[in-house]
Amino acid sequence: MTQKIVPNLWFDTQAEEAAHYYIDVFGSGRGLSVARYPENSPGPAGTVMTVQFEVAGMQLVGINGGPEFTFTEAVSLQVNCEDQAEVDRYWDRLVGDGGEESQCGWLKDKYGVSWQVVPTELMSLLQDPDPGRAQRATEAMLQMRRIDVAEIKRAADSVPA
Repeated sequence: MTQKIVPNLWFDTQAEEAAHYYIDVFGSGRGLSVARYPENSPGPAGTVMTVQFEVAGMQLVGINGGPEFTFTEAVSLQVNCEDQAEVDRYWDRLVGDGGEESQCGWLKDKYGVSWQVVPTELMSLLQDPDPGRAQRATEAMLQMRRIDVAEIKRAADSVPA
């Protein structure tokens, strides 16, 4: 089945490099197609115009559109992680390769793409039926850059003084 909605990521000139990088970071995926600029087009003839690729089962398109547009936090890609080890692995890779930490599990990679690296257990802690537990979990999360689910659990379970 064809993916109905395919995110398009606008790069200056690094779309193909970014596609290979994301496939490597997530350990699964493949390049699907590359389209090159023809003669008399906005980009230099023969250079990569778009690259369609798949990462972790999701299709994306990278566009080499020039420097006019850059990424912002208004759109991010969320990585749902099964455990802390997976959170740490993706966080370390995306930040460690020239990215930048933000807060509450958000970061920007070396291309400026915003990511949320989130343990799947986080939402159940933030939406706990006990409002006090949920509030303590939320307050702990708001103090973090990388999400530490064990620390959030400790905060949620703490008894207020």
